[in-house]
Amino acid sequence: MSIEGNPSHARAVASALLVTFLWSSSWVLIRWGLDSEDLEPIGFAALRYGLAALFLIGWAASTQPIRHQLAHLDRRAAGPILLLGVVFYAVTQGAQFVAIDSQPAATTSLVLSLTPLLVALLGGWSLGEKPSRRQFGGALLVAAGAWSYFSGDLGATAIGLTAALIGLGANVTSALLGRHVNRQSAVPPVVVTTWSMATGAAILFAVAVAFEGVPTVSPRGWLIILWLALVNTALAFTLWNLSLRRLSALESAAINNTLLIQIAVLAWILLDETPGRGELIGIALVSVGVLLTQGRGAGLARFLRPRLR
Repeated sequence: MSIEGNPSHARAVASALLVTFLWSSSWVLIRWGLDSEDLEPIGFAALRYGLAALFLIGWAASTQPIRHQLAHLDRRAAGPILLLGVVFYAVTQGAQFVAIDSQPAATTSLVLSLTPLLVALLGGWSLGEKPSRRQFGGALLVAAGAWSYFSGDLGATAIGLTAALIGLGANVTSALLGRHVNRQSAVPPVVVTTWSMATGAAILFAVAVAFEGVPTVSPRGWLIILWLALVNTALAFTLWNLSLRRLSALESAAINNTLLIQIAVLAWILLDETPGRGELIGIALVSVGVLLTQGRGAGLARFLRPRLR
């Protein structure tokens, strides 16, 4: 699948699911960095996204057509792309790093799981992508499954919960804005990713230096940051922006919530954290909800079958 092209619906779904797997592994790596390497949350986020932006700029500089489009970004497209960088990277990711550092990851995941429901409510008004009853029901199931999965005492803190709520608002906004930017198809996904990520990373770095000081990183910490930057960020966010050329805002938000399932499976396999009845019910509800939000046709067959162009 070319990163400059426009993928089929089935490939867009597969690409988005691959991205969510990479992102689910990021939560483990972020926790290691915050706990084992004593990295500060904003500085950690700034280094991750700053290095990823540099990787993308270097790759774009080696490809003449992309280099030209990166250097001559249309002024009308520049505003929304730079705004996406502020919302999606500086605010959303910065808030998530603070939330993960301040409270259990499950609590932050619970708050962010409301994203597809809010996107469903706002997408019809802001994007003209009115969800069908089936899609809206699927979004409700995703939210209900998340609440079931994370029921109980989650150890929320005032700082963590505030940061998670800020992240939720920014995540919903970025889902809508990202769909608006990428469905235009005038700017290649790698250009959207590079400019928006560089903008957000610059803001994060400025905030980190002002409030946390210049980051100090161990060799092991640099390995974590480099992996996160190159694979889980530069590659993953480019694939994500590519998938948004075909997927609606609601579809992408619901697929993003499969992180709940994937994190649970990773914890089960790697950390021996066997899910209980509530978690299993939650996984089932999220799975069904995600399927229901895909497209407007009836049945699972439409979700699995590539659309003809």
